[in-house]
Amino acid sequence: MKLDFEISDLVNFLLKARLKGYAGDGKKEEKPERPGFKEFYYKEEDFEYRDSYAGYFQAPGQEVIRFKGKPVWTMSYSGGMLPEFHGDLELAKETFAFLKKTLQHVDPKKPFRGPEYFKELDKFGDTSFQYIDDNNGDVTNFEGVETILKEIDGSDVDVFRQNYVGGLIIDKP
Repeated sequence: MKLDFEISDLVNFLLKARLKGYAGDGKKEEKPERPGFKEFYYKEEDFEYRDSYAGYFQAPGQEVIRFKGKPVWTMSYSGGMLPEFHGDLELAKETFAFLKKTLQHVDPKKPFRGPEYFKELDKFGDTSFQYIDDNNGDVTNFEGVETILKEIDGSDVDVFRQNYVGGLIIDKP
């Protein structure tokens, strides 16, 4: 398989693009390609990135990278706050703020979502949130599940779970 770009260039662009999107300082597109979706867009030289999702407590979506206008990589994700926490706006806001921090610490060797493990301490030095990413594969073909736990009444409770799958798009010659 011959690609028109280096995998390392794709990974470097993906890491940079994510910081210009949901996980970083990105602004949502005013006129998304998909009406009703929230979208982030970033372009640098021949690469373009678009993250598109709908919903809040459950928010499935897709990231797509194009090279010279042609789609070459994608990741689809689906999940969110666990059903027993739908409607808990305060917990969701805290959870998503933690998720954004987590997504700023991606391992370049596995640039799918966040690191394998990440935690945040509260003002007393106790763990308030934990992020766990269980995945298989590499940037060319992967799948995984990310989970966020929150300490509630002295116990670590799963509050967020999301599945994801993706990799290179290989077209016919």
